[in-house]
Amino acid sequence: MVDPIIESERDSTVKDICVIGTGPSGLGALKIIADSPQYKAGLWRPVAFEAREEIGGVWVPAPPTDNPPLTPLYDSLTTNLPHPLMAYPSFPFPPSTLLYPPASTVLKYLQSYASHFDINQHIRVNTSVRSVDWDKELSRWRVRTSPTSSGADAPTGESLFDLVVVANGHYRVPRYPDIPGLDAWLAIGKTSHAAWYRHARDIGDTILVVGGGPSGLDIADEMLAVSRTVVHSIPGTKRADRGSLKLRGRITEFADVTEGRVVFEDGTSESGIDHCILATGYEHSLPFLPGTLLQQSLPPPIPPIPETLYNSTYHIFPLAKQMFPLVTSFPTSSLAFVVLQYRIIPFALVETQMRAVLKAFAVPESIDPANEAVDIVSRYEELRKQVGDDERVIARAWHKLEGEEQFQYQDELHKYVGGEYAGPEWKVPDWYREVWEYKFKLRDEWKELVRIGEAERWVQGVGEAGGAEGTKEWLELMRRVIRRAEDRQAAPSSQRGAKL
Repeated sequence: MVDPIIESERDSTVKDICVIGTGPSGLGALKIIADSPQYKAGLWRPVAFEAREEIGGVWVPAPPTDNPPLTPLYDSLTTNLPHPLMAYPSFPFPPSTLLYPPASTVLKYLQSYASHFDINQHIRVNTSVRSVDWDKELSRWRVRTSPTSSGADAPTGESLFDLVVVANGHYRVPRYPDIPGLDAWLAIGKTSHAAWYRHARDIGDTILVVGGGPSGLDIADEMLAVSRTVVHSIPGTKRADRGSLKLRGRITEFADVTEGRVVFEDGTSESGIDHCILATGYEHSLPFLPGTLLQQSLPPPIPPIPETLYNSTYHIFPLAKQMFPLVTSFPTSSLAFVVLQYRIIPFALVETQMRAVLKAFAVPESIDPANEAVDIVSRYEELRKQVGDDERVIARAWHKLEGEEQFQYQDELHKYVGGEYAGPEWKVPDWYREVWEYKFKLRDEWKELVRIGEAERWVQGVGEAGGAEGTKEWLELMRRVIRRAEDRQAAPSSQRGAKL
């Protein structure tokens, strides 16, 4: 317990900020805090708790021994965005970096980011956050922690904070689809989640991969090298056979487990499946928040907006600006969730979001609950028009910001922050939109350059000018890669493998 006498004597002008997690989001949060005039004046004191032995989050490799594994990082993983787009706007990747770098390069980049901005001093590694609860009498957050290595039942230490930034990520707890018959496949080990996947290995002649995201595509491609047949289930995909690869739609039933048979949305089925790998994503998991503050269920339909915070595992709701709990049990501006969104550029987003977090922390009245409620209802109604009335489907779509929507969101946050950040120089650059539009073509063509051994030559010296000129060099390189893809596509099939 904190001595109330000591607490009453503390300097109320100094605010303590807790950051949970030091993956890319937590590091970005610390950097933006360190940029603030309040930090430089000694008025804001951040502390970040990291459960693992080092910073970097999912980019730190680990064997698939824990349940669930500490990271879903597989051996061959490279970024699915080109690094000029992926990077923190304040800190580019080094010159000559491969356009889609491997995980080891990203980890080194994150370590360099932390060192460059001198934020390691605020990080406590091997420290797990066990609980975060609001103390109404003290109007502060009680945060209990203990050494990760000592286990969840170890005695906890306690600290008080004025603001908590939740940056623990959402790629740890595997999501298992609700499909009839799946439990029987899991029970006998005939199905595993991609969280345990590290590299292709012989686990049978016929392998089923479920999921069409980046990991599902990578795993299906890798498993073709060691399996006779790979059946790849992607919702909405038309049935097609491409040699050893069978593309199929959504699975509606995991049927006879002995026979290894599954049924698809078009009514067809496949038999003889030896093993299934589920690349079906991950759940939002916030075990340190008690049930009194966060209910583990779908929220009720709106309006009205509920007074309680909910975790549907797909989204956290209701949040002002998709960050701040719109509840009355504690101040809205005292707790913030960063980078809950997906289908976005995360490193850039966290720096923008944290400027908004610090604005709300410094000026709590800048968040208007009535206006925020209107925005939430408007988004809810818009999603209902797009996806229907199913609350689960709405929840899945809630934090999904695709294409222009994510850029508008960032611009709106900077407008909210105001001051210099409301100026045109802080708007998302047009080249972000350009590269985002061509991201699939760009990555496919880059894979071809890697395949023929030309990738390193293409990036040699690119970015050495630094600053805006360095960015222009990277943009011109990406445009060249796109032009190469378009030229090869237009060329006769006999010439497509040779054009450089």
